[in-house]
Amino acid sequence: MPADITFYTNPMSRGQIARWMLEEVGQPYETVVLDYGDDGMKSADYMAINPMGKVPAIVHAGKVVTEAAAICAYLADAFPAAGLAPPTDSRSDYYRWLFFAAGPVEAAITNKALGFVMPEGRDRMAGYGTFDHAIDTLEHAVSVPAWICGNQFTAADVYVGAQVDWGLTFGTLPTRPAFEGYASRLRERPAYKRQKELDGALIAQMKKPA
Repeated sequence: MPADITFYTNPMSRGQIARWMLEEVGQPYETVVLDYGDDGMKSADYMAINPMGKVPAIVHAGKVVTEAAAICAYLADAFPAAGLAPPTDSRSDYYRWLFFAAGPVEAAITNKALGFVMPEGRDRMAGYGTFDHAIDTLEHAVSVPAWICGNQFTAADVYVGAQVDWGLTFGTLPTRPAFEGYASRLRERPAYKRQKELDGALIAQMKKPA
């Protein structure tokens, strides 16, 4: 079956999140690997797709979608047979935690990693408040026996799960039983394993001496 999805990525980027979602969807897609330079993400051709000059991005049937969380949500809706979004009248937790991870959690982790220190008394100006508050709330979201939306694995688990998996792997999240249990369940998914195999092979190829 010919691919009608083109996936722009670099294996050492948030493109891993989008690839995981594509593997969960199970539809054929073409992968375009871009480097970080003027001939890749900053080229005129790619900047016409994403003016930010960043990956991931997908083009599906002529429609461009950027931002990893948006790609996850879009693909869940575009391919409903994959069962990656709850019914429309049961999406409160789905939307809540998907965009909580994309907003407050992403900002809190990035700022901490960059060494940004919130000025005293100014935490109300930040969407995440404080790092500890954001991470405690994330822990609450994943302190469930199955998935964020109950027994149904969804696109929210891909995005939130990628944040947790990455954070535990690289030490940007504290080690807590709820995070470890959630990550353990995620790592057993066949699509997660395929993504790691595919991106791992690309990373190994990129690291080979010229």
